[in-house]
Amino acid sequence: SGIAADVTDEAAMAALYERAQAARGPFDIVVANAGMAGSAPAHKTALSDWQRTLDVNLTGAFLTVKPALAGMAARKTGRIVFIASTAGLKGYAYVASYVAAKHGVIGLMRALAAETVKSGVTVNAVCPGFVETEMLEESIRRIIEKTGRSAEQARSSLASTNPQGRFIQPDEIAAAVLWLCGDAAQSITGQAISISGGETW
Repeated sequence: SGIAADVTDEAAMAALYERAQAARGPFDIVVANAGMAGSAPAHKTALSDWQRTLDVNLTGAFLTVKPALAGMAARKTGRIVFIASTAGLKGYAYVASYVAAKHGVIGLMRALAAETVKSGVTVNAVCPGFVETEMLEESIRRIIEKTGRSAEQARSSLASTNPQGRFIQPDEIAAAVLWLCGDAAQSITGQAISISGGETW
């Protein structure tokens, strides 16, 4: 069974860790996966929307991993993986807050990797392109609403950002995360791994 918490609430995240550790013991693996995105030209982006995007994507990522850091370092073992985005590696129009937040996640990952590099803890990020999820469907709906394109045209437009001409599947992301958490990746830390069909390097 799972335990739900608001990733933007430091007290709630600390309580989640306490409950989970009481039930199952210390954390060996943490995957920071919460995220959200909106879309608007930068000059039309409301400050509240900007702040919410940073709160969930960047501050939420920090608060997700923060409670695990000391214990992992003390035990000299642990794996932290951030789910970032190709938007953490390049810019995209009309999603300035999301791009800024995901670039921040990459910076956070690299900072934590530098802090933990001698402790046996690894810290990495995976950076997917467009993934076949509800967030993708929301993007398609926004394109339809704002441009009048058909659903098929909107899907094709987004798929074309991937040189392989397709959407990434969730299982592909899960497989990369699983590998980063295994023994074969114990020398991999501080890396932002693009999963995008060659869109970013």
